[in-house]
Amino acid sequence: MTAGTRDFDSGPTMISALSRRVVVAPPWKWSMGPATPAGLLVAFAGAVVVRTAIAGPAGARSVAGSLTFATVLALVAVGCRARPEVSVRILATGVGVAALLALPALLHLGIRASLPVGDFPAWAVLTTFVAGAEEAFLRGALFDAVHRRSGADAAVVVAAVAFAALHVPLYGWHAVPLDLAVGLVLGATRLVAGTWTAPAIAHIGADLAGWWVL
Repeated sequence: MTAGTRDFDSGPTMISALSRRVVVAPPWKWSMGPATPAGLLVAFAGAVVVRTAIAGPAGARSVAGSLTFATVLALVAVGCRARPEVSVRILATGVGVAALLALPALLHLGIRASLPVGDFPAWAVLTTFVAGAEEAFLRGALFDAVHRRSGADAAVVVAAVAFAALHVPLYGWHAVPLDLAVGLVLGATRLVAGTWTAPAIAHIGADLAGWWVL
């Protein structure tokens, strides 16, 4: 009986000892790892296709298409931990680049209310969200992924090409040279500032200025 009791009692003891050797990682430690440039570009292409399908003939004027597109990019950027950074230097850099981007159109066309002024507030909110999401993805998540693999120059170029490509379904191929140039400027801004927040400010500022000069 004594031996039998010992054998019976040893079961839980052995299980307890083994269980102490098993290390279970807490839930927040599980991760898919850094996103790859290829994976991000596939997600980006999918977002562009969805936007185009939803927008239809309305193109860039489609609120539903723009919101869906921006939401997808924002979610991917958040998943890649593309966090914003704000400082006086970053703000000044973004505003300065926005002025640089808007200046040629301003000098050529001058300030004018080319669209109904009463529609500006709602449009400005939408534009801020869409442009901010684009920069969080392009000059944030995608830039970082390419930079890890291939360096800063490749990151600037890949993000600029993606920026130009996303506008093709909206404005046509004739807009590619200008959008590519703007993308390179925004990429350079990302390098100088060290964060995607500066090109986001520049992008948003230039788009908002476009209401009054285009």
